[in-house]
Amino acid sequence: MLSYQHIYHAGNLADVHKHSVLAWMLDYLTRKDKPVSYIETHGGRALYDLSADEALKTGEAAQGIARVKDWFPSNHVYMRCLQQTHELHGENAYPGSPMIAVQTLRDNDVLTVAELHPAEHNALELALPTAKVHRADGFAMAHSILPPTPRRGLMLIDPSFEVKEDYATIPGHIKKYARAWNVGIIVLWYPILTSGAHSNMLKALEKDHPTALRHEVRFPPARPGHGMVGSGLFVINPPFGLAEQAANLKTRFDQLK
Repeated sequence: MLSYQHIYHAGNLADVHKHSVLAWMLDYLTRKDKPVSYIETHGGRALYDLSADEALKTGEAAQGIARVKDWFPSNHVYMRCLQQTHELHGENAYPGSPMIAVQTLRDNDVLTVAELHPAEHNALELALPTAKVHRADGFAMAHSILPPTPRRGLMLIDPSFEVKEDYATIPGHIKKYARAWNVGIIVLWYPILTSGAHSNMLKALEKDHPTALRHEVRFPPARPGHGMVGSGLFVINPPFGLAEQAANLKTRFDQLK
């Protein structure tokens, strides 16, 4: 299925959660001179216009980044990415995770991103001219390149969960990824749903990876009847200090009404 386009949800509270934590982790990795690999399995288009009709239709950005910018100091790496995006593309532009990676990493780091949707893939190629961009199934792409060179690095798995079987198959993929790349930081983003569709997946992941960091935040639904009421990150080999950063962010989310 190829109907999902993130422009309807770009800049929402789940993005604030995911992207602020991702930016912090990438900044952490670049504190050492050694090069890193960044891999993303479901890249989207990397750059979003929050004034587009699709974004305005859902209003999720208005309930998201537009509402909570003051959570982060101006020197936070996430804020620096937002500012750089605004300077280059206008005040209504928002960086997806591949763009945050480009803005945070260095010339000697290696970025590899997959996106299967044809229109999203074309936009991704235009947005990331220095990255290795694949029009491919992201899960299969990751299997084909792990372990990467350089070995130090991070992989973000950020599917739309449009394919409901993903909840059942993701633990198996991640178990193989972690075996192939035992030093890599492997990050799964998942929605917290009123249906509980994510619950069995999390049980399987925690059984396979008992030392991983599971970090979840809750927030009001973006609109009446919307089934997503939170955002989760499951992080294998979490970098030092991430648990504290995540706890501080959760405090902010807990204050939302």
